[in-house]
Amino acid sequence: MRWLRTKCTRSDRWLQSLAVDFELVGSLADIETIAAGRGIRDLARLRRLYGKGYWRKIKGTARIKLPNGKIRLAEIHWYEAHGIGKKELKRKRYLD
Repeated sequence: MRWLRTKCTRSDRWLQSLAVDFELVGSLADIETIAAGRGIRDLARLRRLYGKGYWRKIKGTARIKLPNGKIRLAEIHWYEAHGIGKKELKRKRYLD
């Protein structure tokens, strides 16, 4: 995602943070639920953007391909709801 404006509003910065700067290579492993239902801070925003569902915040590990071509093992966090799917994947840290 390329942004041409020099001044970013708060909502622009939020949209930029949703841009995924990696590609999953292979499958996710070591998957575990961090929070579910009312335990999720962003529950109102998730329901407003993607619809009602039983939302869970999940983490796992995966090999990812970075924009520069490197492949690294990383911890990935995302939100997921039945019937809606995975949303807002984020790389949290490298594990290698």
